Formats: sequence, C-alpha cells, structure tokens
Amino acid sequence: MDTLRTLFLNPPSFEGFDGGAGSRYQARREIRSFWYPTWLAQPAALVPNSKIIDAPADSLPVADVVQMAKGFDLCIIHTSTPSLGNDARVAELLKQAYPRMRIGLVGAHVAVLPGESLAAAPAVDFVAREEFDYTILELAQGRPYAEVDGISYRDGADIRHNKDRALITDMDALPDVIDVYKRDLKIDNYYIGYLKHPYVSLYTGRGCPARCTFCLWPQTVGGRTYRVQSPARVIAQMARAKELFPQAKEFFFDDDTFTADLPRAAEIAKGLGKLGIMWSCNSRANVPYEYIKLFKENGLRLFLVGYESGNQQILNNVKKGVRIDIAREFSKNCRKLGVVIHGTFILGLPGETKETIEETIRYACDLDVDTIQVSLAAPYPGTELYNEALNNGWLVQESQGGARVREDGTQVCALNYPGLPSAEISRGLNRMYSRFYFRPKPIGRMLVAMAKDRQERKRRLREGAEFLRFLWGRPKSGEKCAACGTREPAGKGA
Repeated sequence: MDTLRTLFLNPPSFEGFDGGAGSRYQARREIRSFWYPTWLAQPAALVPNSKIIDAPADSLPVADVVQMAKGFDLCIIHTSTPSLGNDARVAELLKQAYPRMRIGLVGAHVAVLPGESLAAAPAVDFVAREEFDYTILELAQGRPYAEVDGISYRDGADIRHNKDRALITDMDALPDVIDVYKRDLKIDNYYIGYLKHPYVSLYTGRGCPARCTFCLWPQTVGGRTYRVQSPARVIAQMARAKELFPQAKEFFFDDDTFTADLPRAAEIAKGLGKLGIMWSCNSRANVPYEYIKLFKENGLRLFLVGYESGNQQILNNVKKGVRIDIAREFSKNCRKLGVVIHGTFILGLPGETKETIEETIRYACDLDVDTIQVSLAAPYPGTELYNEALNNGWLVQESQGGARVREDGTQVCALNYPGLPSAEISRGLNRMYSRFYFRPKPIGRMLVAMAKDRQERKRRLREGAEFLRFLWGRPKSGEKCAACGTREPAGKGA
C-alpha cells in the first residue's frame, strides 16, 4: 500500500535541550546530553517512505528544518510539556511554508491534554494519544481521521476525540529501529555523560510494573505492564546493531526497568555475552547478587539506578517500592563485582524538608556510586505527582501544566511546600552536586580514567567545563527566573 511521505521531527527548541522523543528528563542537562529519538524511530520503522530529523542533536536551526521538510505530506512532531509553545511555533512555520502538509503532535503531554494541546497549537491538525506507532501508520496510509483510533483532531471549529487505542501486546511484531538509526541519524551526535561514546540506545520493551508517582512514561504512554520483545528477537537485533555500528563502544537498553523480568534479562545477557557486546541498562536498586554477577560476566558495564531520595518515608510517599537497606546492599554488591552505577536522585518530592535534602546528600556520598544526576521533582500532567501537587496547591505556576524549564532550557523547580520554598529546593541541587563531586574519591576516579585514555581526557575536560558553567551559572541572588518569575536566594549552594 502506498503511504504518505512522512517526516518524523524532533524540533529545534532551547539550545542543547533534550526533551524530545527519548529523553526521560525534559530539560537541558548539566552537560551536553542527547538521547536517541526512540519514540519517533519506532513508527518511522513502520512507515515506508519516512524520515527522521532530530534537530537538537544535529544542531539544526528552524529555517533549515523548514527547508528540509519540503516534499513531505505528513509531519509528526514530538513535543513535551516544557517545549509545547515552541513546538507549536515550529508547526506554524511549517504550515505557512507547506499549507497542504498534515501536521500532528505526539508525546506524553498531548496524550494527557489533547484538547488543550490543539487549542495551544492552531497550525496542528491532530494529536496522537497513547502508544502511537500504529496510529501514525494508519494515518500515513491515508485513513480518514474519523476511522483512526487514538487521535484527537480538528473537524471544522470542533475537536473530535476518537476512542483510545489499545496498547501493543506483540512487541516482536514491531520492526527494528536500528535500520532507521543507520539511515537517518549520526550516532556521534548522541552523548550521555556516563555512557561511553559513541553509544547506541534502544528499547527492548515498554511499560513498567513499578508504581512511582513521578515517573512520566508509564503513566502516560507506556503503561504499567512490562511488554517485551522475546530474548531471541533482542539478541538477533543486537547482532545486527553490532554489524551496523562497529564504532559503538556501548549499547544501552532504555527500557523503564530492564531488570523487571530477571530470568528474561539473564537469557538476553547470555546471548550478549556470546556476541561480545558491552551493554548497560536501567535498573532498580534491588537486583540480587547472583544476577548482577551473571550480567557482569556477560558484558554488563553499568546500571542506571533511580535512588531518588535518602529518606525512606519520601520513597514510601512516591510509591518507589525499594527499601534503603536493600539499595545499600545492591550498591555494595555492584561495587564488589565491578559494575559501574550512575545514580539518579530527585529533590523536592512530597515530604521533602531542609533536613531530608541533607539526608539525601549524605546518602549519595555514603553510597559513593560512580556518578550521579540530580533532578528537581517535575510534576508532569498525567502523573500522580501532578494531581497531588495540584490538589495541595504546591505548584509554583499553573500555565500549560506549569513551568518546567527556564528560557535556556534548564530545569526550574515547579513545586513549593510549606516551610520549603522552591528556591530552597533549587539551592539544594547545587549543594548536592558540589558536595558529591568535590570529594577526593570522585576526583580521583576521574583523573585515573583520563590518564588511561586520551579521548576520555578530552571528553571529561569538555564536560567538566560545561558542568561548572551549569553549576555556577544558575540564577544568583535577586535574579529573576525567566520561566516562573520567582527570584533565587543568595548563594550558589556550594
């Protein structure tokens, strides 16, 4: 069947902003970071005659994107809560240049707020809700809007909402994304500070059985059930990926929790070991020793672990489902087996106080994982955290779901608590980074790695400069935050 020529677009926005079709943190990070646009690559693999343009990773300005869009009949733009206004303007420019082009938005924000999103983006014809792979395929095949499940669309002056699309159950039926990566992406443009460069990331499944109230994808698009590709399919795809990308130094499985099904993960690991592939994945801090050992023996290098907080009550408040004593034992086992950990933490979750921020800082330093990432709690529409914040009056600003980033794309704290203003939470982020990294152990680890590898040395020097600019370049005393209008307190929190 003939299909419309379809453009999948991760649009230009804030400089260095990685809030698009693969990032879990819809903001500009401390150092240059770009995830693969996996949520666009999968439907692009389904739709013949398609192309991905990942403007942020390729440093493409809007004018270039508009020119490159010439000849396409259908454009699918990935958007997010912080970037919706910007993405609506990109859609308007495309519609002005190509009036006959059909334009749709996808992403967690429009899945939750379809009508509001269409109202905010007059040039957009439809939004695709839920899991949108087959939705876009049907639209590219020319089906009328009224016959496509999972979309909201304009019908004259009205907005119609079709019935929801069921989640995909047969993940093996989806084509591989790596051929699309090879066709459309430049893998050297994708950086993550804790992964070796160049790296390649992809999903082997969607959804997460955990109940964390703050996590965006499972509550909006992916679902609470972990739906997976078979181990044989994953191993075959990775053999193909190794062939297509011989320069890749590491492969990352970006499933919400790759270790949620440990027997399956073990079977995949054994296949990866035979292929001689170095790999990393997202994990909870509760994997037993024997599995960590098996993974390590079969090529595992790093776990990305969401510790979130060093206070058990806060973890209980957000339904994290992991005990701190178990997390400590897991971390100890990883260190014993030589598995690297990149630990992620969130400041400003419900129950946070000045004292619990200090508790989390001490916890991170005590765990002494290899690297950390500290985020500000982001109550995105569609999450339990957002509803809780809305009901309790914790949101700093209510406009298209509340401000999430400054004008430069970096995170702004969108939550206030009694006795803990948003500015104090922001200051805690700087303090946590400073206290963790300006210790002898992290500095020593970095110096050793730099001494062993010239490319690593060049990369770490660049990232170090970027990190210091981030740490010391946030709004200072009395400066107004462009995104939320609040003023930061005195001091950098170092």
